[in-house]
Amino acid sequence: QKKISDVLQKSAPKPGVPADLQNLLTQHFGENRSVIEIEELQLSDSCFLPANDLTHSFSSYLKEICPKWAKLRRNHKEKKSVVMLVLCSSALRCLELIKSMTAFKGDCRVLKLFAKHIKIKEQMNMLEKGMFHIGVGTPGRVKALVEQDALCLNSTKYMILDWNWRDQKLRRMMDIPEV
Repeated sequence: QKKISDVLQKSAPKPGVPADLQNLLTQHFGENRSVIEIEELQLSDSCFLPANDLTHSFSSYLKEICPKWAKLRRNHKEKKSVVMLVLCSSALRCLELIKSMTAFKGDCRVLKLFAKHIKIKEQMNMLEKGMFHIGVGTPGRVKALVEQDALCLNSTKYMILDWNWRDQKLRRMMDIPEV
């Protein structure tokens, strides 16, 4: 009997597409929402940037999708918000992406938005006192910060989902039930 991990190890990774997220939203909310509410959840393909076709490093991908980053970074003056929000499945993956984006970020400030060794109160204080351009975090911590009004998403221009990366159990972020 084949295990899913055996199949995934042999199959080549495929880049994510907007339909993947749409299907996930429909599956998750389909049972307890009306037809009108489900229609409101539908996002047009114009809402999505091209996915990383797995030929780019993270920095080169960010440069491709956000060519006017320097201007966006200079114009960002709001506290309690970020221009770019990157969501990953784990704190270790967040750290890996932060290290890999050094060529892209330049002198902008990056905020770690995950629970590993960082208390939520510390993150709330940092958001209130400082100005950050990029936030890299896990869905659980970002959700907690938004719910407590510590993180405002009004000035967020880019939300990047680390869709294709698989953990040790070969699960993607969207395959984890808690997410």
